Amino acid sequence: MKLYISRLLLGTLFLFTQFIAAQSLSKNQFKVKGNCEMCKTRIENAAKKAGAKTAVYSIDLQTLTLETDHVPADEILKKVAEAGHDNEKFKAPDKIYEELPGCCHYERDLQPAQTEIHHEHHPVAKKDNEFYVRGNCASCKARIEKAAKSAGADTAEWSAEKQTVTLNFDPSKTSSDKILKTIADAGHDNEKYKASDAVYNELPGCCLYDRDFTFGEANPKVHYEEGATKHENHSEHTTSPSDESHNKHEKSIDGVVVTGSKAATSLNKKEAGLVFNIDKKELLKAACCNLSESFETNATVDISFSNAVTGTKQLKMLGLDQKYTSLTKEQLPEIRGLASAYGLNFIPGRWIESIQLTKGGSTVTNGYESITGQINTELLKNAKAPETSLNLFSDFNGRAEANITSVSPINDKWSQTFLLHGNGTFGNTDMNHDGFLDRPKGTQLNTAYLLNYNDLEKSGFGSHFGINFIRDERTAGQVGFDKKLAQDKQPAYGVGIDISRFQVWNKTGYVFKGKPYQSIGWMNQYVYHQQDSFFGLRNYSGQQHTYYSNLIFESIIGNTNHKYKAGASFLYDGYKETYLMNDFSRNEIVPGIFAEYTLTGLKYTLVAGARADFHNLAGTQFTPRLNFKYDFTPQTILRLSAGRGFRTANVFAESQQYFASNRNINIIPNGGNIYGLKPEIAWNYGASLQQEFKLFGRKSTIIADFFRTDFQDQVLVDLDKSPHQLTFYNLDGKSFANSLQTQWDFTPFKNFDVRLAYKYYDVQADYIGGRREVPFMAKHRGFVNLAYATNKNDKGGFWSFDTTLNWVGKQRLPDTSDNPAEFRLPAYSDSYAVLNAQISRNFNKKIRAYLGGENLTSYYQKNAIVDFKNPFGSYFDGGMVYAPIMKANFYVGLDVTF
Repeated sequence: MKLYISRLLLGTLFLFTQFIAAQSLSKNQFKVKGNCEMCKTRIENAAKKAGAKTAVYSIDLQTLTLETDHVPADEILKKVAEAGHDNEKFKAPDKIYEELPGCCHYERDLQPAQTEIHHEHHPVAKKDNEFYVRGNCASCKARIEKAAKSAGADTAEWSAEKQTVTLNFDPSKTSSDKILKTIADAGHDNEKYKASDAVYNELPGCCLYDRDFTFGEANPKVHYEEGATKHENHSEHTTSPSDESHNKHEKSIDGVVVTGSKAATSLNKKEAGLVFNIDKKELLKAACCNLSESFETNATVDISFSNAVTGTKQLKMLGLDQKYTSLTKEQLPEIRGLASAYGLNFIPGRWIESIQLTKGGSTVTNGYESITGQINTELLKNAKAPETSLNLFSDFNGRAEANITSVSPINDKWSQTFLLHGNGTFGNTDMNHDGFLDRPKGTQLNTAYLLNYNDLEKSGFGSHFGINFIRDERTAGQVGFDKKLAQDKQPAYGVGIDISRFQVWNKTGYVFKGKPYQSIGWMNQYVYHQQDSFFGLRNYSGQQHTYYSNLIFESIIGNTNHKYKAGASFLYDGYKETYLMNDFSRNEIVPGIFAEYTLTGLKYTLVAGARADFHNLAGTQFTPRLNFKYDFTPQTILRLSAGRGFRTANVFAESQQYFASNRNINIIPNGGNIYGLKPEIAWNYGASLQQEFKLFGRKSTIIADFFRTDFQDQVLVDLDKSPHQLTFYNLDGKSFANSLQTQWDFTPFKNFDVRLAYKYYDVQADYIGGRREVPFMAKHRGFVNLAYATNKNDKGGFWSFDTTLNWVGKQRLPDTSDNPAEFRLPAYSDSYAVLNAQISRNFNKKIRAYLGGENLTSYYQKNAIVDFKNPFGSYFDGGMVYAPIMKANFYVGLDVTF
């Protein structure tokens, strides 16, 4: 019966998922003008007081959706206008509109002739009633025009691109001097008056315009596109509330769209959890060949080499290994199971559109496995016009790769993406002269196709389909190893790893007619993963079939201050593993249900969720999670989180960094159904404080967070019991991880960004031999990232310079006291620093070249392999790695867009 079910599940390849966004105006929707969350609350309250059964206002769509019994819609819209908001039926009284808070002053009655925009970036001739006024964005526009009208102007229209205000006024009542003086008093330099520094410095971060450019020239902080004006602030990593409003809510002005561009890395201030958005611009600051190298300029994630023979990299977050972080792609489970060791290499950096990094408990809608957080990767799939890019990369030690990405719309509903990646490592790199390759040789071919359908405005349907195939072959070990010879006839020690991986997924969603807040989505994925490998004379192979399905319904209770999600999920994992002569097979079948409630107030957001999963081997598991955000001020934000997670350990796949040794594997069973072990269960608690302030007249942000993880049960990997054994057993006692991080982002001067961070970890567990610090985890870490970019020229060309310094304190090393003296490791490693740097030149919008170096301090671990002269002897161990194993390495690259 199980075989029949598994075949049925594995045969389901074309699937369906989740919601994508808005929808068209229907008969119970009405155009209403507003700007922000305060507008939203005011509009909905006015409508309900007027007799609406339900009222939901969309800032994005500028629409009010009503459900009424007997009260005419006209009466409701009249009350909305009396509250201060123009709509398609009634206009708000001027007095009421003027009394609204500044952030609520939406655009009123714009004339097309006044919003005409030229797309040249050279000075434009201005009319007699036009005056130069500096500003950046929609908030600047509202402030300037309000100041002008308060000084007596009948009408005032400010243009972001032209950097001019057009005034109409009665000369007998006021003057241009008086109006411009009032505009300066509001914080905006103009051709006659300069704003005081005190007033300028109090403007929101998004409004801090460049004060040096010549009047009549384009504002360097405003990026112009065909038919659009886009505010772009390269000097800030973390967005302010105004920035986020621009990023999220486009405001159309007679064919001119004012939006905010994405910062390279930003903290999402709307989310209750601590969520960082990493844009593809951030990934260009380093080599970023794959996902494992995508966090080199990020202070939250620690990346280290985990093996001196296979060269694989692993990430750590909150002081714990990668396996405790949920790693997803397109919100679908990705790097887990047999892909744990090498999966970071399977997502090329040039394929990534963005990364969302969540510290601590993430949403229950994405599953139960997240303990320390979630890292989700979104692939390239959005383009208004066809765009094909070629990337070529090579380092000075025999590694080369090529990437081709092509994103193109097929018609107004369909778009497609082709992704192709190939890499090869051909050189024999042995920088420490121990006779072993510092990184494996081999090749990878990786290709994907994405198809997107978006008909939300008419039918309410949207869908995303993807398919991916990977073939990866690696050879490592001693320099003289010949893979063509049989293992038992091979005089040299070698490692061979061959991986084939295929996956197909679909996400389809539907937005209900007339209810843009209500949707249903279904996501499904099938993954096949095959690994065949050997480590010296030891063989390890594994096969995994995974089918995942997640159905989500989303709606509101009364209004959008009360949102909820509910749904059901299903996960099937079929594993077949062979280590030496032992077979380990199991099928995990996990149906689950979940619900999540979001409460939004003016200053707070509460997200409470829970799920129940009925695991056939681990039993029923209950997973509650809670996130809370409170805005003391727009610049001071407190976040609290708590949650539970569980997972089943894949002890072989997750410990392959220790296979290149002569340690014997020893599993001490504890009555569980997975290798004789019980599942891992942990609670995570967190608190963070975010504070923004002005420094050097520019926005500065400090974030401090503390997280604690307490394991209720854990599968411990014991390297101390014996230097000749790799022992797995369930926790008997306590295991915890404390993580403290402080990060400071600031801009000392134009186009120069600085990020400083310090991290403290206290990670301990009760092993068989007593409580000890977890090995290979430094208590203290320091981080410095510097980024500078020159101004763009008229062709879009500029230089950028990026450098990152990581300082790693001493780490406890596994106990090797039973070895002979020459094969013993010290109790603690030395501290060290690693410096990476890159220089890139954008010649124009189409061509970019870059040159960089990694580990420029050339610090490397000299004893990376214990007893390297005798790899078939009892003391050989290639898993004792705490530092880089390669000296300085340089690379060059080229990006071309067609």
